Amino acid sequence: MTATAEKYRLPAELRDTVLQQIIGARLPEIVSAKAKLPAESIRMALDRAPEVRSIRRTLRQKPGVIAEIKRASPSAGSLRQDFDPIRIADEYRQAGAAALSIVTEPVFFHGGLEILASLRWKSNLPLLRKDFVVDAYQALEARLAGADAVLLIAALLDEEALRELRVCIEDLGMDALVEVHTERELERALKAGSSLIGVNNRDLRSFQVSLDICLRLANGLPRDGVAIAESGIRTPQDIRRLADAGYRGFLIGEALMRAAAPGAALAGLVSSLDSKGA
Repeated sequence: MTATAEKYRLPAELRDTVLQQIIGARLPEIVSAKAKLPAESIRMALDRAPEVRSIRRTLRQKPGVIAEIKRASPSAGSLRQDFDPIRIADEYRQAGAAALSIVTEPVFFHGGLEILASLRWKSNLPLLRKDFVVDAYQALEARLAGADAVLLIAALLDEEALRELRVCIEDLGMDALVEVHTERELERALKAGSSLIGVNNRDLRSFQVSLDICLRLANGLPRDGVAIAESGIRTPQDIRRLADAGYRGFLIGEALMRAAAPGAALAGLVSSLDSKGA
């Protein structure tokens, strides 16, 4: 599979799922963006891009929470009416977030790269672009917007495309966070050279969530890499269980975005890491 939107084909096992709807809407947007602002034009502007702040290095130094900013999701709908990304990001910073995850998919999650770009100049925390990345162009526009890392979803990509995109992201100086959900996807991620691995407790086909996914895959994670647990993390006890299993990062979204005070909710979770002496 070549990593371009024009040639992308959704894996057969993901057809007739919400992912098919998301990718079906995403591909024309990517093609349109490439026509409006060609990749070469972005490359010419990258010498003015801000310095990258490494999520991998941050989490190697100390385990931490990657706090997510998103307006909506296909499974939950609108997450909060008073959506103010800059205010939320500042609350997260004050509460001790290690990094921020910004969902940029516009149709189903109501996100956008402009949110990430605005936060780049308002926050000193590393920024992860969380989207459905299938084209190297998306890595370029992420770097231009100020992203420090880009999410790759192993379920969407074969080994060749996964490796190609990982190398592209890392060549641009960013971290490539490769998300897996099964042993098969983890094996493909490792073969593609990934060492920053996110294990998603949410099944992207059914949207069911279970922390058992992270616990089951923990033994297969590379010891010299950095592992991040994603989705379904709601309590200090959840974080302690996952930290004991070897995870260095904890990506938390809906539990924070639904909270009346996202920063206060995050502070309670971060304190569980401090209490472990991590």
